[in-house]
Amino acid sequence: MPDLAAARTPLHLAARLNPAAMVRRRFRAWWMARLPRTDTTLLTQRNVYILPTGAGWMLALTLLVLLVASINFQLNLGYLLTFLLAGSAVAGMHVCHATLRGLSLHLKTPTPHFAGDSAALEVQLSSDRRTPRMAIALAVQGSGQWAWTDVPAQGTAVVQVAFAPTRRGLHDVPVLTAETRFPLGTFRVWTVWRPAAQVLVYPAPEPHAPALPAGERVGGDAPSAQMAGSGEFDGVRAYRRGDPQKLVVWKKAAQAMASGSDALVSRDTQQSQRSELWLEPGRTGLTDPEARIARLTAWVLQADRLGLRYGLRLAGTTIAQSSGAAQRLRCLEALALC
Repeated sequence: MPDLAAARTPLHLAARLNPAAMVRRRFRAWWMARLPRTDTTLLTQRNVYILPTGAGWMLALTLLVLLVASINFQLNLGYLLTFLLAGSAVAGMHVCHATLRGLSLHLKTPTPHFAGDSAALEVQLSSDRRTPRMAIALAVQGSGQWAWTDVPAQGTAVVQVAFAPTRRGLHDVPVLTAETRFPLGTFRVWTVWRPAAQVLVYPAPEPHAPALPAGERVGGDAPSAQMAGSGEFDGVRAYRRGDPQKLVVWKKAAQAMASGSDALVSRDTQQSQRSELWLEPGRTGLTDPEARIARLTAWVLQADRLGLRYGLRLAGTTIAQSSGAAQRLRCLEALALC
């Protein structure tokens, strides 16, 4: 069976070497370089563009045929219909262009998300006009996934634009496009916007990752049995009023209830301080760098769910022992940028 990838390679190279394609790429690069990066932009006549749509060109052809027929047959009603339709098209062009002109676009700070997950960029549209702006669409340029909204008179509207990068790291927000074809659909008015913000993409956690590694003795002794294969603490104590729920050992509570007792037990934080849980690539047992990152990400999420104190050691980066949401975010950011 022939190699399809190899068979497509010459066509791909031919497409890249096509003079017309090269001119389009150069023009696109030159045009994008002229656009300033900003998270807030005001649409004016300088950055709003307009062209007829397919329906618009068909309307123009129809008007031309009507005009020629009216001239040939001296049809006064034909003249009336032709100029009435032409005037409607001109009025629609003005309304369509005014729908975007004067609109303000503001990109809200993107929230980090995991690679492969569907995320959304929130864009706020603000208008100070006394009439509403109808049928405005936004999308990542070239994606074809449009999000539509209406902006009320002297009000704002929020649109969520789909964005799903596949690689971890810090990414520039892609180029966005806003357009409208209101009211007749005969003209397309659009703008191209380059936001300055960046979005942080965390590594995708390994599915069905193994249990957390054993903790290390603070004094440098042999690894502690602080956590069993399921990630539980060996040291527990009786539940005290005010203990957070994340310290309650629910498995032991279920066993106690099965035996007819309603006593709750909590993790012994004093015993947990005798050992430290360090997450590092060498303890994953993997050789592929990205697979190591995925497993460490899963371990960070698992340790956070259990309410454990843990630290992260990477090449050139050490995150000290801690717990909680702030520790989780610090570790995920370090894994995304390593």
